[in-house]
Amino acid sequence: MIGTLVNVGAIVLGSLLGGTFRKVMSEKLSAALMNAMGLAAFGLGLNAVVQNMPKSKYPVLFIVSLALGCLAGTLLDLDRRVTALTSRRDKSGNLGQGIITGCLIFCVGTLSILGPVQSALYGDHTYLFTNASLDLVTSMVLGATYGVGMALAAVVLLLWQGSIYLLTLLLGGFISEVMMTEISIVGGFLIAMSGLSIMKLKNFQTLNYLPALLVPILWCAFFG
Repeated sequence: MIGTLVNVGAIVLGSLLGGTFRKVMSEKLSAALMNAMGLAAFGLGLNAVVQNMPKSKYPVLFIVSLALGCLAGTLLDLDRRVTALTSRRDKSGNLGQGIITGCLIFCVGTLSILGPVQSALYGDHTYLFTNASLDLVTSMVLGATYGVGMALAAVVLLLWQGSIYLLTLLLGGFISEVMMTEISIVGGFLIAMSGLSIMKLKNFQTLNYLPALLVPILWCAFFG
């Protein structure tokens, strides 16, 4: 778990540094940085989809995942609940969107998924240390955009990578290459959605789609 703890520490540190920088930024600079983050998130999501779609073993699974995830999330009203919770700390109401975007960027990626697997099976933390370096920079930018509250995303990362680590210890090769591909496709769409929401081009209420990430996991676990 040392690799995951280093990754978590990098996000907390980056969020604190970025949040400190945010205090001296003008409103104009803050708005420009937010648009830049939205565009970057959209590009990252699109790249994940384009890279993994040709490797998909189940070409329509992402459609089913998004549909079922949206239905589940909407029924649970996840977006409103989380937005209301984070708005208590951030009167602008933007922190919730920032945390959602950060969690997706930090958690849905090859390094973040394969890292705990390599760590559990071989004691190799190279992927996680590399991921920590990338997340340090990303969290600094997110912290400068949304504030030090972005450090909350580190808790989600800890739970995500910790769960993968424990599942790998218990079940061995539970996370297959097929599963990782399908998760990456759905995650790519969610990151792209989040980017569009940040730029205020379309309000997708991304958190309501988050349960979609569970569908590829369950599908590959039972039928993979």
